[in-house]
Amino acid sequence: MKIFYQYILSVFILFTISSNIYSQPHSIISYNIRYDNNWDIENSWKIRRNKISQILVQYSPSIIGIQEGLLNQVQYIDSSLIDYDYVGVGRDDGKKKGEFCAIYFDTTRYVLLKNSTFWLSETPDTISVGWDAALERICTYGLFKDRITKKEFWVFNTHFDHVGVVARKKSSELILRRINKINRQSLPVILMGDFNSIPNSSPVKEIKTELSDALQISLEKLQGPRGTFNGFNEDLPIEKRIDYIFTNDLKVLSYTHINDRLNNNRHISDHLPVMIKIQ
Repeated sequence: MKIFYQYILSVFILFTISSNIYSQPHSIISYNIRYDNNWDIENSWKIRRNKISQILVQYSPSIIGIQEGLLNQVQYIDSSLIDYDYVGVGRDDGKKKGEFCAIYFDTTRYVLLKNSTFWLSETPDTISVGWDAALERICTYGLFKDRITKKEFWVFNTHFDHVGVVARKKSSELILRRINKINRQSLPVILMGDFNSIPNSSPVKEIKTELSDALQISLEKLQGPRGTFNGFNEDLPIEKRIDYIFTNDLKVLSYTHINDRLNNNRHISDHLPVMIKIQ
């Protein structure tokens, strides 16, 4: 009988530990890491890349969405993260060329069930430039399953055009249609990225017809500067908010614009990473 009670106690302790571990908040980060441009001298990728990896390792998010990642940048980040995998393709050829909107995920926590990429255009299933956009633009997404809770959720990661006013509005409409098309089970959704749009703009208002700005439903007030775009100017206040995380059916505990710097106080990218904690 004593052995039986010891066994029951052991099972209870293990269950309690497991429950505590997996009831901890999940962190999600969206980060425009800035292209590896040949003309960036003081802000070159080689100068910035180690600190970007340090941030991602330090904050240990469960899910990471990057924008402006070229293949070498995507692979560098991948090599820096232990127990992570990623999904995504280059926008120029649907394989390796051009910008990725890669999604990294903690493989000890999640199983990837589905993933794909579509173009922000009138022909989203083919490589294309949409409306009045200057470039090809994409949205990469995945369906994930929590290994412990067995709960499933969708993650979408995108980067809207910097020129096309029509393209940005139409991109919002397209993404919402695609979400409604594939999310037949009405699972939780996370949509993140660089939307090149300020809070009161038409593209953001369109998204908010179906998803919530995670900042507005966060239980804690914003941590960090009010904006996300810094333009590599370390002296000016960061006021312009164009990077977002939207969601539905998820409890948002906190919302942060991470303003970590290089040792010389220069910015690590021309955008700040956005981080939310959810439960």
